[in-house]
Amino acid sequence: MRKLMIKCVSHKKVYLNLDIAEEALIGARTRFDYGNQSGPVGVYQCEDCGYYHLTSQGAMSNNLAGYLSSNKFKLEKEAQQWLDKLKRK
Repeated sequence: MRKLMIKCVSHKKVYLNLDIAEEALIGARTRFDYGNQSGPVGVYQCEDCGYYHLTSQGAMSNNLAGYLSSNKFKLEKEAQQWLDKLKRK
């Protein structure tokens, strides 16, 4: 199976549609320890390539805000922390 390689002049990672970009946004917030005022908070459609990118600028995505306040986020974040600990051994 060939991997589709779409590039943008911005050199940012490309997401083919809004749903995939939103999933990547939530996944990034689960995997990495961003502070309250850092990390990606939304997605936008690029004027150059027409696809979607993550952004740390602007208002937080409603989907992300809802996820961050959910119990699911807390459980997945804890699971990720355990995975990271196990990988270090």
